[in-house]
Amino acid sequence: MSDNDESRILTVPNAITVVRLACLPLYLYLLLRLDERMAAALLLAGLGATDWVDGYVARHFNQVSTLGKVLDPVADRLLFLVGVGGIIWVDGAPIWFSWMVIARELFVSVAVIGLALLGAKRIDVTWFGKAGTFGLMVAFPCFLAGSSTASSAPIFQAFGWMTGIPGLVLSYYAAFLYVPIGLRALREGRAARRASPSSPARG
Repeated sequence: MSDNDESRILTVPNAITVVRLACLPLYLYLLLRLDERMAAALLLAGLGATDWVDGYVARHFNQVSTLGKVLDPVADRLLFLVGVGGIIWVDGAPIWFSWMVIARELFVSVAVIGLALLGAKRIDVTWFGKAGTFGLMVAFPCFLAGSSTASSAPIFQAFGWMTGIPGLVLSYYAAFLYVPIGLRALREGRAARRASPSSPARG
């Protein structure tokens, strides 16, 4: 098996992604059960930061895999839905901001699943989507830390706005870009299936 075989499953980046997902129950326990907002914020920030780590390892150590290309965006979606959902529950961030993020994530998730069921090719995450995700992954831990009783809470709150607004704008811009990208992927996926030798012959 070659070093750049994308069919691999057991890779370091995939393991990092699985660990990120496994930490979500701990995040909810800290936030909802213990009301340790600063600790939950730090954990959520760490889970967001490791998104960059697994991508770096995958690219620089030839461990990019087909599973990782699917698993990493799924982990990001779950981090948003669970992370932001918990923050909404404890009123740890501006409610309108939180729901705009949730609405965008649900729209993208439903669209991706729908396109896949219709036979579209897999859609890679755009730079704008990655940049928006990064901004929001910084903003929400900051908002949560800003809602704690720590003396540094106002600083975290301000930094949440500084990273959150650009992140929100970029994420919505990326969502609009996915419309023509998705339609093109659908056309190409259907064309590839029609051209496949395994496709039923037409009389």
